[in-house]
Amino acid sequence: MAPLHPPRPEPQDSPESYVGLEVSRAEERAREHGWSSVRSLPPGTIITMEYLVGRLNFEVDDGKVARCWKG
Repeated sequence: MAPLHPPRPEPQDSPESYVGLEVSRAEERAREHGWSSVRSLPPGTIITMEYLVGRLNFEVDDGKVARCWKG
Protein backbone atom coordinates (compact mmCIF):
# COMPACT_ATOMS: atom_id res chain seq x y z
CA MET A 1 0.00 0.00 0.00
CA ALA A 2 1.30 3.45 -0.90
CA PRO A 3 2.04 5.85 1.96
CA LEU A 4 -0.57 8.46 2.74
CA HIS A 5 0.50 12.06 2.54
CA PRO A 6 -1.10 14.63 4.81
CA PRO A 7 -3.32 17.12 2.97
CA ARG A 8 -1.92 20.55 2.23
CA PRO A 9 -3.26 23.26 4.52
CA GLU A 10 -6.13 25.31 3.17
CA PRO A 11 -5.59 28.93 2.18
CA GLN A 12 -6.42 31.32 5.00
CA ASP A 13 -8.49 33.88 3.10
CA SER A 14 -12.08 34.38 4.18
CA PRO A 15 -14.88 32.84 2.08
CA GLU A 16 -16.97 35.96 2.77
CA SER A 17 -14.45 38.04 0.79
CA TYR A 18 -15.66 36.36 -2.44
CA VAL A 19 -19.32 37.31 -2.03
CA GLY A 20 -20.38 39.92 -4.58
CA LEU A 21 -17.55 39.23 -7.04
CA GLU A 22 -18.21 38.27 -10.66
CA VAL A 23 -17.84 34.49 -10.80
CA SER A 24 -14.91 34.52 -13.26
CA ARG A 25 -12.97 36.95 -11.05
CA ALA A 26 -13.81 34.94 -7.91
CA GLU A 27 -12.58 31.70 -9.50
CA GLU A 28 -9.37 33.38 -10.67
CA ARG A 29 -8.76 34.88 -7.23
CA ALA A 30 -9.41 31.55 -5.48
CA ARG A 31 -6.81 29.81 -7.64
CA GLU A 32 -4.32 32.65 -7.06
CA HIS A 33 -4.81 32.20 -3.31
CA GLY A 34 -4.10 28.47 -3.53
CA TRP A 35 -7.49 26.75 -3.54
CA SER A 36 -6.97 23.44 -5.34
CA SER A 37 -10.61 23.06 -6.36
CA VAL A 38 -13.30 25.64 -7.05
CA ARG A 39 -16.93 24.68 -7.59
CA SER A 40 -19.59 27.09 -8.88
CA LEU A 41 -23.21 26.08 -8.32
CA PRO A 42 -26.57 27.64 -9.15
CA PRO A 43 -28.85 28.47 -6.18
CA GLY A 44 -30.64 25.47 -4.69
CA THR A 45 -28.35 22.84 -6.23
CA ILE A 46 -28.46 19.53 -4.37
CA ILE A 47 -24.94 18.46 -3.41
CA THR A 48 -23.35 15.80 -1.25
CA MET A 49 -22.13 16.81 2.20
CA GLU A 50 -18.58 15.41 2.08
CA TYR A 51 -15.88 17.89 3.03
CA LEU A 52 -13.04 18.14 0.53
CA VAL A 53 -9.96 19.89 1.91
CA GLY A 54 -8.83 22.65 -0.43
CA ARG A 55 -12.18 23.10 -2.19
CA LEU A 56 -14.04 26.41 -2.28
CA ASN A 57 -17.73 26.42 -3.22
CA PHE A 58 -19.57 29.33 -4.80
CA GLU A 59 -23.32 29.70 -5.05
CA VAL A 60 -23.71 31.83 -8.16
CA ASP A 61 -26.75 33.96 -8.90
CA ASP A 62 -26.96 36.29 -11.89
CA GLY A 63 -23.22 35.90 -12.59
CA LYS A 64 -22.08 36.90 -9.10
CA VAL A 65 -21.09 34.94 -6.01
CA ALA A 66 -24.06 35.06 -3.62
CA ARG A 67 -22.60 32.65 -1.04
CA CYS A 68 -19.23 30.99 -0.48
CA TRP A 69 -18.06 28.16 1.80
CA LYS A 70 -15.14 25.78 2.25
CA GLY A 71 -15.23 22.06 1.53
